Amino acid sequence: MSKELTIALAGNPNCGKTTIFNNLTGARQKVGNWPGVTVEKKEGKLRHKEYDLKIVDLPGTYSLTPFSIEEITARDFILNEIPDIVVNIIDASNLERSLFLAIQILELGRPALFVLNMADVAEAKGIQINEKKLSQLLGLPVVFTIGNKNKGIDTLVEAAIEEVSRFSEGKESRDIRYGLEIEGCISRVETEILQSEINIGGVLRWNAIKILEDDKIVKKKFQDLSSSAAKKVFQTSEACRKRIYDLFEDDFEIVLTDDRYGVIAGIVKETVTNLAIKRIDMSRNIDLVLTDRFFGIPVFIFFIWAMFQLTFSLGAYPMEWIDMTVSALSGSLDKVMPPSMLKDLLLNGIIAGIGSVIIFLPNILILFFCIALFEDTGYMARAAFLMDRVMHTSGLHGKSFIPMLMGFGCTVPAIMATRTLESDKDRILTILMTPFMSCSARLPVYIVLAGSFFAEKAGTVIFSLYFTGIIIAILSGRFLRAVLFKGEEAPFIMELPPYRMPMLKSLLIHMWDRSKMFLKKMSGVILIGSIIIWALSSFPRSISYTVDYDGKINALKSDYSQMIASAATQEAEELNRQLSLELKDIENRKEQERVSNSYIGRIGKGLEPIFKPIGIGWQASVAIVTGFVAKEVVVSTMGVLYGVGTGEGEALEKALKKSGMTALSALSMMIFVLLYVPCFATVLTIYRETSAKWAGFNLIYTTMVAWGMSFLVYQTGMILGLS
Repeated sequence: MSKELTIALAGNPNCGKTTIFNNLTGARQKVGNWPGVTVEKKEGKLRHKEYDLKIVDLPGTYSLTPFSIEEITARDFILNEIPDIVVNIIDASNLERSLFLAIQILELGRPALFVLNMADVAEAKGIQINEKKLSQLLGLPVVFTIGNKNKGIDTLVEAAIEEVSRFSEGKESRDIRYGLEIEGCISRVETEILQSEINIGGVLRWNAIKILEDDKIVKKKFQDLSSSAAKKVFQTSEACRKRIYDLFEDDFEIVLTDDRYGVIAGIVKETVTNLAIKRIDMSRNIDLVLTDRFFGIPVFIFFIWAMFQLTFSLGAYPMEWIDMTVSALSGSLDKVMPPSMLKDLLLNGIIAGIGSVIIFLPNILILFFCIALFEDTGYMARAAFLMDRVMHTSGLHGKSFIPMLMGFGCTVPAIMATRTLESDKDRILTILMTPFMSCSARLPVYIVLAGSFFAEKAGTVIFSLYFTGIIIAILSGRFLRAVLFKGEEAPFIMELPPYRMPMLKSLLIHMWDRSKMFLKKMSGVILIGSIIIWALSSFPRSISYTVDYDGKINALKSDYSQMIASAATQEAEELNRQLSLELKDIENRKEQERVSNSYIGRIGKGLEPIFKPIGIGWQASVAIVTGFVAKEVVVSTMGVLYGVGTGEGEALEKALKKSGMTALSALSMMIFVLLYVPCFATVLTIYRETSAKWAGFNLIYTTMVAWGMSFLVYQTGMILGLS
């Protein structure tokens, strides 16, 4: 018994589609070389083995957006008649232009076959296309044909039948993924469609994209089935379209088109070589340098170094202003409030904790601004492309580096961004590697320690830490791939969007969206953490001191009062200043002993044997443990435990040096903070995205790596006499 299949031929005008139709069916349609020859669909029959094939020649079209008669005819047939397979005829000598329609056909989620026609013309132009690589990237078969010589036609038919069989056996189409903002909009509309329970047929993702593109035909179908439910879907769509316009000052359709061409540029970059004639445009010219195999990586490293140098140096000025404001607030409260536990809580708990972190807000804003600049200009995708070869050493590809780069901002959305990776192994491996990328929450710790012990070299030290995180992540990925995630690498498409002039409004929106998380932590996690740390460091209230500090203070005041009474005016002022410094020193030592005997001091001393081999004292070890809640809490905890009072920058730096911390131990601590267990929110995200097993594994594995690397750095430094 024969089997019937319908094959639709789609493609751009002048791609040789009708010639292939004639070769398949024996029909004699007019063949021309200008648009508009085929203005309606033509049908023909073909008997192949046990199959009766109906071949439908659709009008030439550049997209599935229905504007012209040709486009409406082609789209209506594909959507409404539902052919068994769509064979997209592509001009092999003009792959980039032809792939725009091909990408939209992929979005349909239907069986498809790509035919690279005019292979001889492409070869004559010096164009070589890796059809196997192209097939892997797109997840469908790709064949070469020369229509006017009737070459490859049998291969086309065989490949089409096999692809239909694979779909009948459960194969699914591979989704094309776009930029994070576009994907977020698609996801929101998909969710709203599912909740509306409206079914107009077709793939959910396709319908969501069409609604976002303001497709009148799809929207009318929704409206006809349920006006009330459709209204909610359209409201969500309009909100998404408005956000895209606010960010890019362009309509959703234009931004999506840019993203589609970004995907196309990535496909061409991966599959096409030896181009004799290159399209000369600004993006290509810039890419000649920025994605060059020799110059690209040094340029990337320079940009990252410049970002952190700018973050540290430019951020120093507003840091000082905020520091002065925090100190003034603390000083004012100290004068107006009588001694009490409430005063102690406000000054040494809340203000000391939050004040020691909020001064780093300018640095966070600058960092997020730079990351937004990389993304909006299109350079972020180039960085991932450059890292593709490096990432292959860990068994991944450059696309995995995009979530890792996002980890410079915040690890939680970076881990969620791994959803765009198609292979589960790749996704889990990338999730386990991403926490080694230093998030913005760790930046305050680096600024305090690097600024205290490395002065003018602080920016370079911070850059080195971020670079170390990348290296450790890649080496870790290599190890985990060999041990836990064996198997072949999944193919991928690297999106290379066109370079765009970044708009200040868009940069500020991205910067503010990400910085809001930092500010929310101020009123939540950091505030609560500071209060808990204050309580643990303030009790028990009755402590037996090893030194009579009050007696020392009274004796010192008595001695100085006699000297001041007999001194001249200028000399008396100097004596008063010296008395103030000595009194402050005694009070700080008293505070240090009190805190060391508090509950948190006892906890810290219990942890000391674990952290002593890596040069970290008990105060810093407690800060590291509290950093599991949020990495910003590390600084606020140190502000409280080192008895700084307000936790202000300069006072904390002096307290760190007085506590015996050295440049080597500070470096060891920064390495540990860089690599150890991510914050609680990240661990929870790993659990949600994978499982409890992988969340627990990440917690243990990252801490082991952190301790091992810190031990190596500290002990090597001690042997070399670098302490």
